[in-house]
Amino acid sequence: MLTEVVIAGAGPNGLMLACELSLAGVHPIVLERLPERSEEPRANGLVGQVVRMLDRRGLYERLKGDLVPPAPVPAFTFGALPLELSGLDDNPLYILGVPQRRIEEVLQERALELGVEIRRGHELTNLSQTPEAVTVEVSGPDGSYELQARYLVGADGGRSLTRKLAGIDFPGVTTDTMVSRTANAVVPPELVDPATGALVVPEYGVIPPFRHHRNERGLFVFAAFPGRAPLVSTGEWDVPADGPMTFGEMRESVRRVLGVDLPLAAPEGDGPHVLRRVVGGNSRLAARFREGRVLLVGDAAHVHSAIGGPGLNLGLQDTINLGWKLAAEIQGWAPDGLLDSYEAERRPVGERVVMQTQAQSALIAPGSEVTALRKLFLELLAKPDNTRHIAALMSGADIRYADGPHPLVGQWAPDMVLTLTGGADSVRLAELTRTARPLLFDFTPDAVFARQVGTDRIQTIAAQPQTSGPPIALLLRPDGYVAWAAEVDGPEEREALRIALARWFGVQAGQARPLTSATR
Repeated sequence: MLTEVVIAGAGPNGLMLACELSLAGVHPIVLERLPERSEEPRANGLVGQVVRMLDRRGLYERLKGDLVPPAPVPAFTFGALPLELSGLDDNPLYILGVPQRRIEEVLQERALELGVEIRRGHELTNLSQTPEAVTVEVSGPDGSYELQARYLVGADGGRSLTRKLAGIDFPGVTTDTMVSRTANAVVPPELVDPATGALVVPEYGVIPPFRHHRNERGLFVFAAFPGRAPLVSTGEWDVPADGPMTFGEMRESVRRVLGVDLPLAAPEGDGPHVLRRVVGGNSRLAARFREGRVLLVGDAAHVHSAIGGPGLNLGLQDTINLGWKLAAEIQGWAPDGLLDSYEAERRPVGERVVMQTQAQSALIAPGSEVTALRKLFLELLAKPDNTRHIAALMSGADIRYADGPHPLVGQWAPDMVLTLTGGADSVRLAELTRTARPLLFDFTPDAVFARQVGTDRIQTIAAQPQTSGPPIALLLRPDGYVAWAAEVDGPEEREALRIALARWFGVQAGQARPLTSATR
């Protein structure tokens, strides 16, 4: 039996891709070598456009635990420099603080709701492919077996066996000069400002929470999360490290970086508690994201510094970009080049994340010349345009996948509140995108464009936005990006729509009504 898609890896990226494929009508099998979901503490939240994307799939409210839509944060950090965002009228930076294990739990729940088959304790061990299929060799609890699939997607992390077996190079740089130490640690409550959550260190000063704090000796981070001991982290350069990490080693590292003793105690209880040392780091980008019928997403395609928290933003958006395109290919309606556009669109985004994380790493390094560079950056970040540029870079809001006759084409669709034609209640655009279908929004009084698209492949929505002004219609890809938009109803706009329908959704002239002028 030929399986449509096999996904190697049931982390956030593998599970999200499984959900996207299922929404599009494709039924994947997910292989995960671990018999149970890992309880090891890893990422502490989501940063960037992915927060709004999860809102557009109905997952944000599950993760946050309420129905309040996401809102941008007033401040963040770039290279341990303050990034003040409250003065921006179009602040693009969104954050959702939630542990990775909770993200995986919610995504697994959703995948199972959608009928995804998740095989835990089953590990990909080898693969081979022909022009028609890929053979996946699997080691499971009851022995080895093979799966025949139309496509295999590697979501199996930075050491991806899928990538290696597919023969895809992973060029980049490895550094071994920085030692990062992280632990859950209890601090005396009188040292934490109850109003701001900042850490007040005697004989040193105030350290804001959730921000990298850099001095000439190293890097320090303090972050207090609800329901668990605060997270303390340090970064030092050329400090020897050997043997298992201990809590005493964490205390000594904090003392070296801050230059004073900070009373820290190991948390009580079973945990799991973080106690981790990482030496060096990698910045690598796969030479290509596809080899025949094998594709890569997430850390299998790119690894980089975790500074600024871009990893899940980058990886999850890979899956949302790939899901509908791979489904279209499997279902036979994908126009030529659609699946190849996954790499064409997402690899440059990976390049930018590698670039900006390397830049941030340079800004936190020791040395008087770095201190001088930081002073210059502070001057630059005092200008709103520069702050907006950095915020867009960190969030991924600067992505533009394609050019078109309208400035919105290729960009993330703006959030809108709409009143559906024939309805009285208002609805957010994010509530209409949860099926992951292509959407044509028509805001004209007579639904000029919606009435002339005669295919079930595109869902048409006649509505009125609650704010006036252009556009009068827009065509939305399943990943939330604009494929076409119009400010007036004219021949050029109608022709641009016909082109967009064919380019992205394989809708040819015979599948759409003639886009002629309509009486208003």
